[in-house]
Amino acid sequence: MSSEHAHSHLPFPGRPSSRAARRLSLALLIPAAVLTLVSMALLWPRDTPAPGPADGPIRVLGTVVAVASAPCAAPPAGEELPTGAPTDCGTVTVDLTEGIGAGQRVSTDVPSGPGAIRVAAGDEVVLLYLEESPERQYSIIDHQRSTQLWLLGAVFALAVLAFGRWRGLSALAGLGVTFAVLLMFIVPAILDGRSPLLVAIVGAAAIMLTVLYLTHGFSMTTTIAVAGTLASLTITAALSAIATAAAHLSGIADETSNYLSITQGEVNMRGLLLAGIVIGSLGVLDDVTVTQSATVSELALANPGYGFRRLYSAATRIGRAHIASVINTIVLAYAGASLPLMLLFAADTATPIGELLTSPLIAQELVRSAVGTIGLITAVPITTALAALLAARRGIEPEAGPVPPVPATPAPAPAARRGAAGVGVGVGERPSPSVPSGGPPPGAGGDAPVSAAGGDAPEADPWMAFVDRHPDGKR
Repeated sequence: MSSEHAHSHLPFPGRPSSRAARRLSLALLIPAAVLTLVSMALLWPRDTPAPGPADGPIRVLGTVVAVASAPCAAPPAGEELPTGAPTDCGTVTVDLTEGIGAGQRVSTDVPSGPGAIRVAAGDEVVLLYLEESPERQYSIIDHQRSTQLWLLGAVFALAVLAFGRWRGLSALAGLGVTFAVLLMFIVPAILDGRSPLLVAIVGAAAIMLTVLYLTHGFSMTTTIAVAGTLASLTITAALSAIATAAAHLSGIADETSNYLSITQGEVNMRGLLLAGIVIGSLGVLDDVTVTQSATVSELALANPGYGFRRLYSAATRIGRAHIASVINTIVLAYAGASLPLMLLFAADTATPIGELLTSPLIAQELVRSAVGTIGLITAVPITTALAALLAARRGIEPEAGPVPPVPATPAPAPAARRGAAGVGVGVGERPSPSVPSGGPPPGAGGDAPVSAAGGDAPEADPWMAFVDRHPDGKR
């Protein structure tokens, strides 16, 4: 088998390997893209509330000039200081920079109470303007942090570009597409009363089709990853619907969801829970599917004799190791986000652990983690089987019947080394005065191996030796 013939069938990662591969990619991409666009058009929000003037207190920006601390007033005789009462009082002088009263210097109380911020001279703060307050019309509620976040975002983008270069730029573009779909389609459509689960599936498909091809290029590897992700997302959505119904979860488990159900009564809260599971699973699914598809391509490239069974088995072993680490990542991510809740439950020693685990808030997170992990596990065999099947059909698997012998390539003459008197010395021969200095006589070395240490003969290319051999390992 010639090296050209061997390379013509190998599915190089990141580029189409043949016209058939491009046709297959288009056969999947075009229907999926058309179906996604039509679904988005049908679900597009049409009655999204327009932003209006904010109700309640008005926010004002300012810069702290000075902080004058003073001890707080002692409680009346015979009474104890209430739990959580402030111990440090005083006044804060603030220059207002934006909003009502901009350009003025005002005084307000030092922030106090649970979760109150600490301020110092030079801090940029956010204040509430309390027009009807009899004493102080301004109250500090938070720090300004827009500058710090913009700086962190710039560092993040520079790090991605410095390491990923053009691939990093495409990844940033994909991140922009993700935010655009979330903020312009998914969130407004749910607020407009559309089915949250259906909106999440369509939005996830739009994100996946755009981001995967934008980030990884139009190739067979990406197409297989898209197919595996679509199948796994469908399974995840079905499992989440079954699990939430079986566990009788309503989607209302904390103050935020409770407030949303009161203020936005048309939103289906159980459907919102399902939508969150689907969207949360997408971020890990595309990582697994792209990795498995690229793994099969690399294995087929490095092992031209591997058929479907060997490709599937080898890639599945890699997928198992990947899934094991991803499961730990998912658990740690949920634990980190829910650490205050875990501490609160740990401090509540009066409630049995079984009752805590079956409470709506914890049960909801358990269902989310379990269903997302099951969907992630299904992505490995689905994507690996698709990639291995297509790789084997594209000429990686050896053809049936006897393999014709490959004519042996005559080895070059052994390299000559020069003796002390300048005469050529063949490999394994004694110096002879009759041998000219240009090298050994023709045929002196026969088929002896070439010495890599001397002479002008080129070294054998191990890669060419690899691709020229038969699938059974014989020359």
